Amino acid sequence: MRKVRKKEKVYLPDPKFNDPFVTRFVNHLMKNGKKNIAYKIFYNAMNKIDAIKEKEEKSALDIWKEGLKNAMPHVEVRSRRMGGSNIQVPVPISPNSKITKSMKLLISSSSIRNEKTMANKLAYEIWDAFREQGEAVKRKENIHKMAESNKAFSHFRF
Repeated sequence: MRKVRKKEKVYLPDPKFNDPFVTRFVNHLMKNGKKNIAYKIFYNAMNKIDAIKEKEEKSALDIWKEGLKNAMPHVEVRSRRMGGSNIQVPVPISPNSKITKSMKLLISSSSIRNEKTMANKLAYEIWDAFREQGEAVKRKENIHKMAESNKAFSHFRF
């Protein structure tokens, strides 16, 4: 093979939940290398989710993982030049990229919400994604709709 496979990055577990996915999420949440602030935002969001949930017997971490799963796209469209025009070709996403894309969708859609603090924005967006509502799930559905509408070009996969 010409291309060398990229080594999969190993994430250390976070201090509170002892979960490497939390560390990965916090790394995406972090800005300007301020990881402690990102951890505070995430942990405050988890505490807020604990306060929000009414009759749910799941923990806040389980709600977060379910919300990530609900915001996870399975296909995406990539632009490909065929003849003189660009066409959108639907391509399945690798499992590692699915997780990354869902984390980034949750963070970006929570940052445009109207709550006061980032922890509240993140908590409510995670809660909405858990209930299969919210902006992150809508964006995922838009990605799927674009792939569905361009299904005719799926044989141009590269």
